[in-house]
Amino acid sequence: MASWAERLVSELDAADEAARALTEGLSAEQLNWQPAAGVWSVGQCLEHLSIFNELYLPPIAKALAGKAKGAVAEITPGWFGRFFIHNFVEPSTSQKKAGAPKKIVPGSRVEISVVDRFAASNRLAREVIGQAREYNVNQIRFRNPLIPVIWFTTGTGLEIVSGHERRHLLQAQRVKTSAGFPRHSS
Repeated sequence: MASWAERLVSELDAADEAARALTEGLSAEQLNWQPAAGVWSVGQCLEHLSIFNELYLPPIAKALAGKAKGAVAEITPGWFGRFFIHNFVEPSTSQKKAGAPKKIVPGSRVEISVVDRFAASNRLAREVIGQAREYNVNQIRFRNPLIPVIWFTTGTGLEIVSGHERRHLLQAQRVKTSAGFPRHSS
């Protein structure tokens, strides 16, 4: 397996584990608790990631269909891909906000099954990575389903999936450790 594919699968495995650890033993109240109006709960962060993956990964897989195979050792995003990942995807200590497109905004209340949905969306990500590892992911492009005027390489798209998960899992962790979080399940 290409080293980039191994790395991304490992990052997805870590994300699954982080989601389980974040939600283990939480009540519905704790899962849905928001530290302030307009700030997502732990559950909403996971639902957002699930919706994102369900919407974002199929166009990446579709872009690979019918293309000539030719694996690459590493993903090398272009300048715009690097800029986008750095400014809008990667976790940040400055907690910069970029509003989520309406298509991927979570519901106002989520069920504990959101953890299973998140894990299923990561299984889909692993499948797409498994398929993509045989292609030149630095050349094959797909249309971003959230911002259709933007085209990314499939490799950049897969990097976005992983970085996006790290960002929102850290956000969920901040919610769970914030002052006011209900410490006792009801």
